[in-house]
Amino acid sequence: MTAGRSRTFFASMLAVAFAASLQASFADEWHTTSSLIGPSKYGENFQRYDYVNPDAPKGGIYNSVVVGTFDSFNPYIVQGAPAAGFAEFGGGLLYDTLMDQATDEGSVSHPLIAEAYKYPSDYSSATYRLNPQAKWHDGQPITVDDVIWSFQVLKTNSPMYSRYFENVTEAVAISDREVEFHFSQKGNRELPKILGDLVVLPKHWWEGTDASGKKRDITRPTLEPPLGSAAYKIASFKPGSEIIWQRVPDYWAAKLPVKIGRENFDTQRFTYILDDNAAWQAFTKGGLQDLRPENSSRRWATFYNFPAINAGDVIKKEFKTTSPEPMQGFMLNQRRPLFQDRLVRAALTYPFDFETMNRTLFYNSNTRTQSYFQGTELASSGLPKGKELEILEKYRDKLPPELFTQEFKLPVYDSPQSERKYLKQAVDLFTKAGWVIKGGKMVNAKTGEPFKFEILGSSDTDQVISSPYITNLRKIGVDATLRIIDPTQYINRRNNFDYDVIIGILAQSESPGNEQRDFWSSKAADTPGSRNYSGIKNPVVDALVDRIIFATDRDDLVAATHALDRVLLWNSYVVPQYYRAVVWIAYWNKFGMPEKQPSYRGADIDSWWVDPAKEKALAAKYKGVN
Repeated sequence: MTAGRSRTFFASMLAVAFAASLQASFADEWHTTSSLIGPSKYGENFQRYDYVNPDAPKGGIYNSVVVGTFDSFNPYIVQGAPAAGFAEFGGGLLYDTLMDQATDEGSVSHPLIAEAYKYPSDYSSATYRLNPQAKWHDGQPITVDDVIWSFQVLKTNSPMYSRYFENVTEAVAISDREVEFHFSQKGNRELPKILGDLVVLPKHWWEGTDASGKKRDITRPTLEPPLGSAAYKIASFKPGSEIIWQRVPDYWAAKLPVKIGRENFDTQRFTYILDDNAAWQAFTKGGLQDLRPENSSRRWATFYNFPAINAGDVIKKEFKTTSPEPMQGFMLNQRRPLFQDRLVRAALTYPFDFETMNRTLFYNSNTRTQSYFQGTELASSGLPKGKELEILEKYRDKLPPELFTQEFKLPVYDSPQSERKYLKQAVDLFTKAGWVIKGGKMVNAKTGEPFKFEILGSSDTDQVISSPYITNLRKIGVDATLRIIDPTQYINRRNNFDYDVIIGILAQSESPGNEQRDFWSSKAADTPGSRNYSGIKNPVVDALVDRIIFATDRDDLVAATHALDRVLLWNSYVVPQYYRAVVWIAYWNKFGMPEKQPSYRGADIDSWWVDPAKEKALAAKYKGVN
């Protein structure tokens, strides 16, 4: 072991030991800042984020464009397309949560509705103490009853919250400010902390009646603006085409540490446009979209040459990120018989030529995704060993034998001969699975049924990604097609698993836990609205998910996650695509912003503000720019 590696090894061991001691010291004591990995850099005395401008001016309009339409202000159910500003997980612009996830550290949360929390050493429960200043926009206090009611309705109606809090059996009032959550099992180390992610909804409003005297129903879509508690409320809307949010002037939490220097825009306006090309044109002209996060490498490299860019009135900026990279890929829906054979799924991995696409379409800006936990110590590599191997040995007879003897590697198209090589390997796997090429078509050797599937997409980017893959698939007789539908239809079909293949994105944290059920569990596979896009029903995966959730310490968590990652990869549930460890943002030069932005997130737009002088200059130069 070299000196450098030795220092890294012992530093890692110290971090694990410190995290374990930290968790032990937390037991049965009230604490504010919570962390799953180690102490927050701010400690327990969090005053504000170190990158924000505490004197950032309030005011101005922040304009955004959204592709598609909306028909609901209730994001916590499967039905309907929620309006911009709402979030299916978390509170969005309208609601506050018990704690607020940190913008500049992974797996850390700071106080919001709850001012402190505690839990016993066996992790059998968690208690949250509410801030007595917390109130709804109508002036009524946020109560323990609101918290209990929110937990009950979200666990019942939201697929995401249902699995996230699966081991939480009940919430009970301890006092008028304390609520205790009881767990079905001990040892779920993550659960006390992530209960802080619970969004709190106003029980008295949802159980009341609307202007017509009709009782409200939390289980149904609605276009009645709900009562909220956060920094914004709905000022006006045009169903399906526009929603305007107004900052609440007497927002109860405005001076809390997590809010200082943030949420500075007086107004946030979202205008709906039917397709991405129209949205792009709107951005170049100004007035409807002030800021554009860019996902297209081609557009970033070649399209940003319109007059406002050349004049310096629109700025391109790259923000580096340090957070884990998401798994983006073609999700093969095993609810379709066509994809239930692992050999078939593995075969479909080989025709994806990332290297050529990256060179010819993406300007070499992307990196191939090799793990479901890319960019973290949780990503598997090499051959299984140590505790990971010990975990996997229990399931050896239920796992692909190659998992134990071969390093998982995706095809690399690095030479002119690569295409022939990998397409032949794909054909060989199809042959083993009972498929043959006849008349140029891949067909079932017994039934003659053609191998045919549809990729469902909702944007031009989906077409860019899918077209080269489809071309290569057709070279081996696979009849793959792409269908682009509008975003609302896409969301509904995705929620109901009505597709053969979609391009999905699954984001991970540095401390995976209860959310893994929503990604991979057999129960989630049958629950509309879950993120188990591939329809995975694998007892080994279920067992490994539970092993992660009930890991005894960080070392155990890392080993269990390595094992899950390896099992997912070798079962080829997804054709992995790529990631980019930067955030690309182009914006009209009307903003002020802190010199530093949080590298974990890349950019915190909530810490920006409208500069009146810049905005006035743009308005004089470009008609319609706010």
